[in-house]
Amino acid sequence: MEGAFRLRPAAGEAHLARAYHLYGAYRDYDGALDELDVARGTMPNAPRIFELTGFIARRRGAHDQGLRNLQHAVELDPRNFFTLQQLALSYQAVRRYLEELAIEDRALSVKPDDPETKAGRALSVLDWKADTQPLHQTIDEIRAKNPAAIKSVADVWFLCALAERDAPAAEMALTALGDATFGDNSTQFSAAFGHGLLGRMVKDENKARTAFAAVRAEQEKIVQAQPDFGPAVSTLALIDAGLGRKEEALCEIRAVELMPVAKDSLNGADMIQYSAIVAAWVGEKDLALEQLAKAAQLPGFLSYGRLKLLPWYDPLRGDPRFEKIVADLAPK
Repeated sequence: MEGAFRLRPAAGEAHLARAYHLYGAYRDYDGALDELDVARGTMPNAPRIFELTGFIARRRGAHDQGLRNLQHAVELDPRNFFTLQQLALSYQAVRRYLEELAIEDRALSVKPDDPETKAGRALSVLDWKADTQPLHQTIDEIRAKNPAAIKSVADVWFLCALAERDAPAAEMALTALGDATFGDNSTQFSAAFGHGLLGRMVKDENKARTAFAAVRAEQEKIVQAQPDFGPAVSTLALIDAGLGRKEEALCEIRAVELMPVAKDSLNGADMIQYSAIVAAWVGEKDLALEQLAKAAQLPGFLSYGRLKLLPWYDPLRGDPRFEKIVADLAPK
């Protein structure tokens, strides 16, 4: 990249590349926007300028602005599969599921057999209406017609199995997941962690503790190497909560402070959501519900369907405050 600047210091392409680097590697949003301003001087209608502007706005919590820029990027490059995926993701984050479905249909018109887009489209129905049937059918279809692709959607298959409380299917999904991960944004969980979550779902305390104990040492190493990375600390908090290490888990939900919403809208909302789950797992119900109510008010991937169906939230079920949070996110 520096070579490109030496050869053509005014080249918009070089400034655009630097903008993506500042955004992706350093979360330097202001620096990236400055580079985009320069790039715009010679490339005023470049779709990727609007795309990156949309990404930055989304991270900063300016979701309407982010949507406008991504929509314009799609107008300029209507068959760009990646940008269509990102626009669908933005609609998902603000829980505008009809628009998300429409954009995913457009993406599928570009790549009709893309398994991840098919699964993502069906997942949006689960999020919106707590209806697992479209996702279940989509996974079955992929397993039957394109078994080589099942690893790429094993994360969504696992989520579907959890939502349906189908332990054998969840086990198969984790086997298919292999060394890949499941989760949202930067908080990603291994299949071994998934076995702990599955143990909790079926109320097999020994299975859950054995699974969480197996992953704790490695996760602690990750946190030691990245002590200020909120998603890593948040995952350790969940593991400790699953092991009954209450004091450690409650200390580790400082991940909320390490990755605040003001710094990263989507990951920051995840930190609040997972802090609620940690608190619920260690019996701090008031704290859990306080944090969950905050997360439900923020754009992100917490949804009516996931709250209603997934075992993460089982310790809170039946509490009127929890049921109100669920009801408030229900389709109107």
